Amino acid sequence: MAILIDPPRWPAHGTLFSHLVSDESLAELHAFAADAGLSPKAFDHDHYDVPERLFRELTARGALAVSGTQLVRRLLDSGLRVHAQDRTPKRAAVVPQLRGRWAGLLPEHADLGTELLERWGEPHRHYHDVRHLAQILDALEELGCDDPLVHLAAWFHDAVYVGQPGDDERGSARLADSRLEGILSAADRAEVVRLVLLTESHAPAPGDVRGALLCDADLSILGTPPARYSIYARDVRVDYEQIPERRYRSGRLQVLETLSERDPLFSTDLGRRLWDAQARENLAGEIAFHRRAPR
Repeated sequence: MAILIDPPRWPAHGTLFSHLVSDESLAELHAFAADAGLSPKAFDHDHYDVPERLFRELTARGALAVSGTQLVRRLLDSGLRVHAQDRTPKRAAVVPQLRGRWAGLLPEHADLGTELLERWGEPHRHYHDVRHLAQILDALEELGCDDPLVHLAAWFHDAVYVGQPGDDERGSARLADSRLEGILSAADRAEVVRLVLLTESHAPAPGDVRGALLCDADLSILGTPPARYSIYARDVRVDYEQIPERRYRSGRLQVLETLSERDPLFSTDLGRRLWDAQARENLAGEIAFHRRAPR
């Protein structure tokens, strides 16, 4: 088992790139990349893209130079190769799907849907972008939720995003309250606002069916396959790239440990069956990764 790197022969950004992989585990790959100072942005599901100038340094650190064919074969044999259909979708690919979903939700208010998509597509977003919205709506479908108020809450829950937990939820709730006035009754509008605010704690009260569905859908990313989870973890880090590494690790550990200690982590029976086991494995892996590095 080893860290592998192929020759730099993939052109992009005015240079050539290699692929850096592990044929043992993503954990080994992430640890090697972190020790070498590679940016999380360089990770792409099953490999890191490495510019030519780093090739010799990484081989000196222990990466085994192999041909591109050998690298792919070893990755396939390890079971770590991520095929196209299993990758996190591109932003542009989910936007038409989201437009269609909005048309099925509030077809007479296309302008509001356009505004929300523009918000979700803001350039400063990395994890909290249109892919996150699409993933939550997909998760609601998996949970069998066809409640329009829950779906509206999903559309609004991160519509305001500046990277300030609590402020983002409150800003999104205010946006929902103002934009849905005249569209929903006062009672339904208040329910959407309540649900949006609930995504800060992800702690619905017993018997809160709508809250349980929305919170489980929002947390469902935790239960995705390891490669998808690693993209999520990468994008969260990039969302907070202004925070120094040690401070980020400390704060991220607090979040991960709080989630891992929750019992239950998912509030619905179906959510637990769909995502709990993989979520706990993913959380444990990221916790171990952050704990191994100096804080």
